[in-house]
Amino acid sequence: MYRAPVSDIFHTLMQVAGLEKALAEKRFPDFSADLALAILEEAGKFAAERIEPLRSVGDREGATLENGVVTTTPGWKELYRDWIEGGWNALTGSPEYGGQGLPVMLSVAVSEMWNSGSLAFAIAPTLTMGAVEALEKHATKELKDIYLEKLISGEWMGTMNLTEPQAGSDLGALRTRAERHDDGTYRIFGQKIFITYGEHDLSENIVHLVLARLPDAPAGTRGISLFLVPKFLVNKDGSPGRRNDVFCSGLEHKMGIHASPTCTMIYGDGFVKGAEAGAVGYLIGEENRGLACMFTMMNNARLLVGIQGVGVAEAAFQQALAYAKERKQGRAAGAKETMSPIIEHPDVQRMLLTMKALTQVARSITYACAHAIDMSRASEGAEAQFWADRAGLLTPLAKSFATDAGVEVASLGVQVHGGMGFIEETGAAQLLRDARITPIYEGTNGIQAIDLVMRKLPLADGAHVAGFLDELQQEADEASASKRAELGETGSRLALAITQAREATSFLQKCVAEGRTEEALAGATPYLRLLSLVAGGGYLARTAFGNNDGGRATLCRFYAENMLAETSSLKDTVISGASSLAAAKSLLET
Repeated sequence: MYRAPVSDIFHTLMQVAGLEKALAEKRFPDFSADLALAILEEAGKFAAERIEPLRSVGDREGATLENGVVTTTPGWKELYRDWIEGGWNALTGSPEYGGQGLPVMLSVAVSEMWNSGSLAFAIAPTLTMGAVEALEKHATKELKDIYLEKLISGEWMGTMNLTEPQAGSDLGALRTRAERHDDGTYRIFGQKIFITYGEHDLSENIVHLVLARLPDAPAGTRGISLFLVPKFLVNKDGSPGRRNDVFCSGLEHKMGIHASPTCTMIYGDGFVKGAEAGAVGYLIGEENRGLACMFTMMNNARLLVGIQGVGVAEAAFQQALAYAKERKQGRAAGAKETMSPIIEHPDVQRMLLTMKALTQVARSITYACAHAIDMSRASEGAEAQFWADRAGLLTPLAKSFATDAGVEVASLGVQVHGGMGFIEETGAAQLLRDARITPIYEGTNGIQAIDLVMRKLPLADGAHVAGFLDELQQEADEASASKRAELGETGSRLALAITQAREATSFLQKCVAEGRTEEALAGATPYLRLLSLVAGGGYLARTAFGNNDGGRATLCRFYAENMLAETSSLKDTVISGASSLAAAKSLLET
């Protein structure tokens, strides 16, 4: 049974991400630590009592498609109804349209709990939240007035339609077309694949955000526009009207997240008999500037996908820990009984502590990213730019490291269960299957690494990442100066890892500046992990100070002395790995 780690979540928000300082500076009016804790406790109850019990049901029964109609898992509709009635979808929405206007970091924290309960359920509102942000920033007031209130409440849900059969991450190759109409609307024609919750029975309307190309658009990504295409057109009174010419033609049979319908969507194929050809769409932003609008949605989604990794990792850790305490196998060293609980064996302890440390590091990075987004909105001028740059730097780490950690922790969870982990009835395998999609969608982790090296390291002419490492160095210095035995060699180990990160950073920045792009890209993925591990070490050190730390200093030491050593090999791979990669490339041509 999942229990939300409210204490760890609250501590990470307050002490690690920076909420305590932000509240002291009155950055968020009408928000307080007491309110944050109360919301977290209620979210934890809902996740444990309502969402988690349906996780395995959703996996076994999944969503079904018949005659263009998708039916979700039994119990899903009632769960979603209760979820939106609790106001959970509206946490960060604009108060002008019925939202609560709370910080992003609080929404991210409760999203962790939803994903621990069931990733397949939690992914549903993720895209809606992204659609809300895209509309808030780029849509006309007319579209906002029609759609935002329903989307913020969760009565209507949103989707993101990018991928096509011939165009995965290469959006410049998309073929879905848009035609201008005399009434100022557009008609959309084409096919989109891998559309999460593209069709379902949870809400009375579905609002699709669709990338398409106008007939006279420039080639490549500069010729893409973004359109709002509702499942049902909206009547003057705000109610759903006639059906639009968009439908689901197929559901994917997936490795995991079975309860989440992954749809193939067809636009303008004459699904609605007697209607004018083409799905009715409304332009968001400017023509041929749709990618900039969509990136607003994608950046939001990337952080929330990172939180999926954290949520699955926490669930996997809790399940493995409970099993290890109950399962007896072999006799531990020095034990008197014939059979000992497996948690008494050092190798199992190592796995469990690795799971716990990775989960906390991923949590810290994602929460820090959310805090940077909040601060960029609560600041002005140079300070706002600083926090926007920090959010930009941390987003690829939050998406990639957290989702990699989710897979790694879930895999270790299967290992802790032994043979029973390979049996579906324990649920350990489902967590691994569900987690495996997260490093892939919303921009693969390899794409995130490219973004980090090519776009984020040059921020502020390279000064921003240098300043970030300086901040982490302060944590290392404080750990070194501390006399607490629980911290062991944390200070020196973290300082060494930071030095290695500086060397790798300088090397990649020089490669980019000199046009040695292929050499920089060869080191991008190991660099992203290197920087994430170092950031994690700094954040864990930050959690280790204060009274009654709940074992956080001990966990910090375990991480520093057992896991930070990886940074040395990663640095060597970043700096020296490109030539061997180029030489071995010929092996792939046979």
